[in-house]
Amino acid sequence: QVQLTESGGGLVQAGDSLSVSCAVSGGTFSRYDMGWFRQAPGKEREFVAVIRWSGGGTLYTPSVKGRFSISRDNAKNTVALQMNNLKTEDTATYYCVAAQHIRDSAQAITPQFYDYWGQGTQVTVSS
Repeated sequence: QVQLTESGGGLVQAGDSLSVSCAVSGGTFSRYDMGWFRQAPGKEREFVAVIRWSGGGTLYTPSVKGRFSISRDNAKNTVALQMNNLKTEDTATYYCVAAQHIRDSAQAITPQFYDYWGQGTQVTVSS
C-alpha cells in the first residue's frame, strides 16, 4: 500500500520562504510522477507543480512559476516543494500526490489522474 506523508507546513509572513516535503512508502517511488496540489478554504483543489518520475521534467501553475521549485530524491523516496517569496494567496492545505503515469500537461493539472494522495499540510502566509 502506497502512503504519502507530508511535513514542513507552518505559518510564515509574506515574502518568506518555506519548504514542504513528502515521504513515500510502499510501491516503487522511482516510477511515479510526483506533484503537489493545494486547496484554500472555499476554493477548488488547484494544481501547483509536478515532476516526472525521472526528475527530468517539471510543470508549474503560472502563479507560482519562478517562486516555487519542486525536486525529488529517488534514493530517499521523497519529493519537496521549495516555496520562495510567499504571498497571502498561497495560503492553503498542500497535498502531495503520486501518479503511475501522466501522459501530458492536461493530465498533469487534473486531480483525477493522480493515484495516491497525502493527508495534506497547512501553509499559512500572513500579511
